[in-house]
Amino acid sequence: MVSSKILAFASAASLALGSPVPVPVPAGFQLSVRDDRPYNMSLPNVTIFATGGTIAGSASSSDQTTGYRAGALGVEILIDAVPQLWNVSNVRGVQVANVGSPSMTPEILLNLTQQIQAELDSPYCQGVVVTHGTDTLEESSFFVDLTIRSEKPVVFVGAMRPATAISADGPINLLEAVTLAADPDARGRGTMIVLNDRISNAFFTTKSNANSLDTFRSAEQGFLGFFINIKPKFYFAPALPRGKPYFDVTGATSLPEVDILFGHQALNPTLAKAAVESGAKGLVLAGMGAGGWTSAGGQVIQEVVENNGTAVVYSRRSMDGYVAPRGSVGYGGGFLNPQKARIMLQLALHAGYESAQMRTVFEFDA
Repeated sequence: MVSSKILAFASAASLALGSPVPVPVPAGFQLSVRDDRPYNMSLPNVTIFATGGTIAGSASSSDQTTGYRAGALGVEILIDAVPQLWNVSNVRGVQVANVGSPSMTPEILLNLTQQIQAELDSPYCQGVVVTHGTDTLEESSFFVDLTIRSEKPVVFVGAMRPATAISADGPINLLEAVTLAADPDARGRGTMIVLNDRISNAFFTTKSNANSLDTFRSAEQGFLGFFINIKPKFYFAPALPRGKPYFDVTGATSLPEVDILFGHQALNPTLAKAAVESGAKGLVLAGMGAGGWTSAGGQVIQEVVENNGTAVVYSRRSMDGYVAPRGSVGYGGGFLNPQKARIMLQLALHAGYESAQMRTVFEFDA
């Protein structure tokens, strides 16, 4: 049996976006944004920046958990679907984008982080939540973690099931994320990720499973905390990752192009040169083992570094591990996976970092 709230989600998506969603809606049922929202001066103020994703997704049936439309519902509908939010904070929604997370761009990320910084700078805001698709949530949260300067909590949240699914995980995830952002104990911990009752650090966490609810993990570094009855319980005192840099992107509207090349047996060495010729200012190598690359491929990498001044970061294709410094040709990515190393390299190039500064960012513990 499909609940009325789930039906409302699907109906609203169809009406608002003009894309038919064949889900039955009870006769006479209408969904609208509430205009009688309460305000409690004793509660903290939390702003929700919405970007789309599965948490705002809609499917044609309640048992469909793949092939649905991501980013079908607006932030106001998500807020109204969880009235318990008003018990923990005064929430305000801002629609930054409404896309599946593979469609996130540097322009959207820059706009998002600049809006978040402005909001956190306000004395009337106690914390921020970002709703986001899970496919690239680790990249966006890492980007924001490196470009925000504030002790106030920033929490990314998503869902693995669309809003129309049986036992959709979005509503409870959103409630927990807002509760965390409103909690004074969440200050000073950097950008965090909330899904499936777990609190993770955006710097190290990655999506480990394409389908499972319990997908976001940092296998070596662990979780920051857990939720019990929607209340956050932290394992540790506030702390930040060693060597985490800050990049000021105030006023920035674009970032240098950085491509990722995947290492494998008999890889095509010329792909590195092709990427540079098509406009890449930097390359991240998802290497074999601890950043290994083929001999023929290594020769081309040396050529693009020497002839084009291309910045190259060596990472690894395996789930976890450490890539050591690489000498004169490229930088070791340390504990960063390829997608996070790409974000870091984009920001470092945008900041105009030369070789010595690059090493302080990627090889700070060498």
